Amino acid sequence: MVDITPAFVHHYVLNGDRTGDEIEPGQHHQTEPDETIWLHIDLSDPAAQSWLENSAELEAATVSSLTAEETRPRSFKGKNGLMVILRGVNLNPGHDPEDMVSIRLWVESKRVISVSRRSIVSLDDIVEDLSSGDGPKNSGEFLTQLVDKLANRIGDFVNTLDDELSHVEENIEQMEATEIRHSLGSFRRQIATVRRYLAPQRDALDRLNHIDTSLLSERERMRLREESDRVSRYLEDLDLARERAVVLQEAFLSQIAQQQNSRMYVLSIVTAIFLPLGFITGLLGINVGGLPGVESQIAFWVVVLLLIGLAVSIVIGFKKMRWM
Repeated sequence: MVDITPAFVHHYVLNGDRTGDEIEPGQHHQTEPDETIWLHIDLSDPAAQSWLENSAELEAATVSSLTAEETRPRSFKGKNGLMVILRGVNLNPGHDPEDMVSIRLWVESKRVISVSRRSIVSLDDIVEDLSSGDGPKNSGEFLTQLVDKLANRIGDFVNTLDDELSHVEENIEQMEATEIRHSLGSFRRQIATVRRYLAPQRDALDRLNHIDTSLLSERERMRLREESDRVSRYLEDLDLARERAVVLQEAFLSQIAQQQNSRMYVLSIVTAIFLPLGFITGLLGINVGGLPGVESQIAFWVVVLLLIGLAVSIVIGFKKMRWM
């Protein structure tokens, strides 16, 4: 018998024919030979940990792994079951997708206990599959289907990131500098955050293939190997995206440096033209006796013409030296 508590977000019986029936709160269900119980618990519910410790009939080490504050993807064999900790893309409203959600599972032959602190869309997908007759038949298939759905969401995220990078690559010359800096910084942060969990997730899936247990059939082990390979490809895609982001940042910095050099070049040319003119006007502006042309009515215009001529001569000289 399984005790029902408000901590259960999902409580289903897998009928063994890819369908499932939801067990209502307060209802007890006697498991048939072909049936498997699935319970999903929200760890933010105060009753969750108490139920795991006192009513779930689990070892203390298993409860500790299920309720740990911080987790990284891993898998290991426990007494009478498998402990699997995975990460999925965070699709909850108001959260960043790269803030990956932890899902912890205890898998037995006739029971699956899954726990998380935040909503997992992939679990909702399994509920829909059970309703449509395309769900898992047993605990091993539940694990492989969940891994597949988590990988699908990660793949969607990686593809979206790739499309956004391509957009920046194609429009980098038209985009504002602030927008480019924000986009590239966001890309690199997302890549680093997701990659932090994908590498151990690949190792956790690979380890499942080598665990000696009857909970996983050869077909399910093959599916897990395929999912491990898929996660490896996503890691390669993220590494490539990281390199593309670095190249884009270098191109952006080169573009900024070129713009600054162009502006400094223009300022240098202007300075070179007006420096001698400023020297002459400054020399003629000193307040001492003996300055030529002080009494002449046309001296001012003569000086103006001389300055114009000097400026033109400097410009012609720069052009001949190919400085302009």
